[in-house]
Amino acid sequence: MSMPFYVSPEQLMKDRADYARKGIARGRSVVVLQYDDGIAFATENASRALHKVSEIYDRIAFAAVGKYNEFENLRVAGVRYADLRGYSYDRVDVTARGLANAYAQTLGTVFTTESKPLEVEIVVAEVGHAPEGDQIYRLAYDGSVTDEHGWVVMGGQAERLDSVVSAGWTAEMTLPAVLALATRALGTPADDGGAQREIPASQLEVAVLDRTRPRRTFRRLSGPLLEDLLQA
Repeated sequence: MSMPFYVSPEQLMKDRADYARKGIARGRSVVVLQYDDGIAFATENASRALHKVSEIYDRIAFAAVGKYNEFENLRVAGVRYADLRGYSYDRVDVTARGLANAYAQTLGTVFTTESKPLEVEIVVAEVGHAPEGDQIYRLAYDGSVTDEHGWVVMGGQAERLDSVVSAGWTAEMTLPAVLALATRALGTPADDGGAQREIPASQLEVAVLDRTRPRRTFRRLSGPLLEDLLQA
């Protein structure tokens, strides 16, 4: 008769966390930055169909790294949550904080009860009517939430890219300035001996929550418009 196989809860959670972190680190990074008129999102993504940054509601956007099918399911669930809440109560009752709490519950439940954690890291951002009203929440694979200010970098090479962004970011930067900083960070070499990469606009996925727009603040930036902003 064989002995039952035992793994301590601590070891089980550590193994799950390591598994999730490795999956997330394999993905391209996403950079989220506040600027004077809103919040900008940038990532290296050649696909025009598989988005890593998406609109959730009037003033709320979603960005993710990791396994596409897993974060796409979360995005769809977030849109449903927002639509239902806005329809049942009022559009102003749909907030990034409420959405982040809902995502935290889902991620935490999967992490502790399922055989495999979700290999995702996500940001839920809401643009305020003034910069001090902006909200950026970062959610890890285990459901933990952090309230971020200024910028967020997640995905592969996150620490190295974060040091580039932290050295260059200041409050009230313009959109061209934060996009230049984001693309410089995304082109950072993986090691000290590598060369800085120039990422063309066609290889970038860029979107903003623009506080100057009425009601629906989300818009994607691509083509000549993005090229002009990057050259500015």
